[in-house]
Amino acid sequence: MAKIFEFLFDFGGPNSYLAHKMLPDLCARTGAEVVYVPILLGGLFKLTNNQAPMMRYAETPAKQKYEMLEFDRFVKAHAIPFKMNPRFPLNTLHVMRGAIAAQRLACLASYADAVMAAMWHDGADISDPDVVRDVLDKASLDSAALLALADDPQVKAELIANTEAAAKRGAFGVPTFFVGEEMFWGKERLGQVEAALTKS
Repeated sequence: MAKIFEFLFDFGGPNSYLAHKMLPDLCARTGAEVVYVPILLGGLFKLTNNQAPMMRYAETPAKQKYEMLEFDRFVKAHAIPFKMNPRFPLNTLHVMRGAIAAQRLACLASYADAVMAAMWHDGADISDPDVVRDVLDKASLDSAALLALADDPQVKAELIANTEAAAKRGAFGVPTFFVGEEMFWGKERLGQVEAALTKS
């Protein structure tokens, strides 16, 4: 039986995108399966009294500059295609509800690939439903079904429940990984995630 680990993400977090791009190779090396868990980062911040780095380090420009340096190093080291979205930060509520819908329609992997690329490679405004519809259509996904299901009250409630459960488990940002109940935060912890997955 393959080992399973969880990946808590929000499309609005660039580090979620970078982790997403790293996961296929990690899974291939470990034989593990990843379960994508959509959460709402803004809601998680409120629940945990956390802030985005641009706010948290607003009065510490040297720290903010170094964070960007490390980010750029990671992108270059792993040759990840990346472009900062000119509209960042974006409201991701609807596309995250869409992720729950995609999970229910068994197409979350393709949905995540399409939306991640649109946000962090193409610079698309994924807060605009018309833009999202076009992104999904180009990915050969059923945009009508996904967008309709994203408005279902049960889907909305599931995204809230995922976010509340994440906070209760100790998560405070994205990307967060769980191997069993052991938590790892940040793309820089992927090596630790891999080590935990390969323990005998």
